[in-house]
Amino acid sequence: MTTSTNWEIKGTYFESCNCNIACPCVFLEPPTTGKCTVLIAWQIESGNYGGTGLGGLNIALAAHSPRNMIEVDGRISPYIDNRANSTQEDALTQKFSGQAEGHFAAIAQHVGEVVGVSTAEMDYKSHGKERSLTIKGVAQMEIQGLDGIDGSDITINNNPLGVVPDEATVVAKSKSLTYQDHGMAWNLSGKNGYYSPFTYKGG
Repeated sequence: MTTSTNWEIKGTYFESCNCNIACPCVFLEPPTTGKCTVLIAWQIESGNYGGTGLGGLNIALAAHSPRNMIEVDGRISPYIDNRANSTQEDALTQKFSGQAEGHFAAIAQHVGEVVGVSTAEMDYKSHGKERSLTIKGVAQMEIQGLDGIDGSDITINNNPLGVVPDEATVVAKSKSLTYQDHGMAWNLSGKNGYYSPFTYKGG
């Protein structure tokens, strides 16, 4: 059940998955290997949930599905920045679990199981075309944007499935993606990555 609290957050996001470049899932096609494993990270630069400020905090989400997540319920594991106080932690859980109105409320209907919500020390870095995330003791992810024929970003726009529906998504390649938690373990490189700014709001 969604809530009607007014909220808006802005920042940057990136992800990496097990698909070859470019991940076909965003076009509602089957994942490259038949199954989907993805780690997604957000850095909130500004915004609030109700009266709770969320700027400066990070959040990540690990997900696994035996097929495209739009077709079958997947398993997710959210990670919340351990710098968040209890009020901020609750607000982030409401937002990214789909309990608040907005984009993630629509995505939440494809989640079959939340295997654990954890707080963790996170280091999110963004420089030029490079993005990296470390979740202490759990995951490490690093991607780099790919150059188009003229040296500018390669982008995807107006795709039917995406983490950020209103922004052009930059296509990237993973340097590394390692994850181990909740019975899931991945060790990948040279696979798909995406990144973009984001603005989410609801209420």
